[in-house]
Amino acid sequence: MTYLKTALYQFLILIFSAAGPVAAASLSDQDMQQIKKLEQTALTSNLAFEIDESLSTEVGARRVGTEGNRRSIPWAVAKMKQLGFDKVWTEKVTHTSWTRGTAEARVVAPYPQKMVAIALGGSVGTPKDGIRAEVVEFKDFAALKAAAPGSLKGKIAFVSFHMQRKIDGSGYGPAVMSRVAGPSVAAKKGALALIIRSVGTDHNRLGHTGMLDYQEGIARIPAAALSPPDADMLSRQIGRSKPVEIFLKLTTKRRDDVPVITANVIGEVTGRSHPDQYVVLGAHLDSWDVGTGAVDDGIGVSVTLAAAHYIAALPERPKRTIRVILFGAEEEGLIGVTQYVKTHKDEMKNHMIGAEWDFGTGRIYRMIPGVGPSALNNIRELADLLAPLGVALSPKNDAKGQSDMSALGKAGMPAVNFSPDGMAYFDWHHTENDTLDKVDPDALKQNTAVFTIFSYFAAESDVDFRK
Repeated sequence: MTYLKTALYQFLILIFSAAGPVAAASLSDQDMQQIKKLEQTALTSNLAFEIDESLSTEVGARRVGTEGNRRSIPWAVAKMKQLGFDKVWTEKVTHTSWTRGTAEARVVAPYPQKMVAIALGGSVGTPKDGIRAEVVEFKDFAALKAAAPGSLKGKIAFVSFHMQRKIDGSGYGPAVMSRVAGPSVAAKKGALALIIRSVGTDHNRLGHTGMLDYQEGIARIPAAALSPPDADMLSRQIGRSKPVEIFLKLTTKRRDDVPVITANVIGEVTGRSHPDQYVVLGAHLDSWDVGTGAVDDGIGVSVTLAAAHYIAALPERPKRTIRVILFGAEEEGLIGVTQYVKTHKDEMKNHMIGAEWDFGTGRIYRMIPGVGPSALNNIRELADLLAPLGVALSPKNDAKGQSDMSALGKAGMPAVNFSPDGMAYFDWHHTENDTLDKVDPDALKQNTAVFTIFSYFAAESDVDFRK
């Protein structure tokens, strides 16, 4: 009998050890009731949509260096103050000058047709009279990379890869490489210019813009994106086994020696007992100069501002400070957040956890944490609160922060990645169709409720999300 008792005891010890430490509840019953009230407020309020309506109507497109971008900074400062933030300030962000100009593209031979094109962000312009040359098609970025050196001399490279529609946006990665790295790869092969099938999932006769990244030491060639139907038409012409000539003219102007000033706009809802510990919500204030930026990233701006406002309006603030950062120059390559991390490097340990919105138009369906092993118990509590909203907890624990927030994640800040439904997102991404009518008000309420609950939970608890 003694042996059986001992064996049973050892077995129980083994089971409980495998399960990990049993954590006390992160929040009190009163706090949980407060969360329910916040949830109800977010689900019934139109505030987030009203913020997006204000941004997309009163400011509109806001690419760095444009009048819209300059107007967006005082708009954001005023909106934060109006929404009850205790402290609001800006931090200067410096980038370089780029002017879009116009884009003209057409098939010259064998079957002349006009095409709709848009310059890629940061592209150099063509010669004044444009470029006329034979076009060579590559089915994907890997095929372009595999082209023989010098094989594109005097020609225009064309990557016709079709982006795949995925709920989590995972089709973007394989497609975007031709936009970002394609121009330098094509130049290394001798190409005069690069055109790509727009990185998008729609069939509209609109081009999708987006930033490219020229490699140092390689000639900079003009680069543009064709609308999906025009790219498909060009592929069909090439498939007829006759040489195809196209004309491309871009009047873009790139001046890396001319500084352009924008800003990160930062607002805080100050914590009552740990004001120097920050729960960080992020979005980017800038947009491309097409559309009105209502989706990318007007949704993120609206969700984060509304969530912080609901908490600021409580009779008692949570323990920690909620810091909302509207980053500048995200579209140009995470310029604003890079400068933010440098400026705040000495206080990065006080960034307790963060989350960002910069993708999707539908409801959040998943939460992926990126926290220490002990804090996972607390994340499971948060997941229980979010489950009634349709949010499932991912079995992974590898989140590093999305978009801008990834730079803070690399600097050591724990993060939570929320996954919204992005099935339609790349229909409108970086196009003239990024307008307010694409924003789903009901989904926006659910998104805001999720961010509000997360913010209050992380700010009111004493959890060290690094442990």
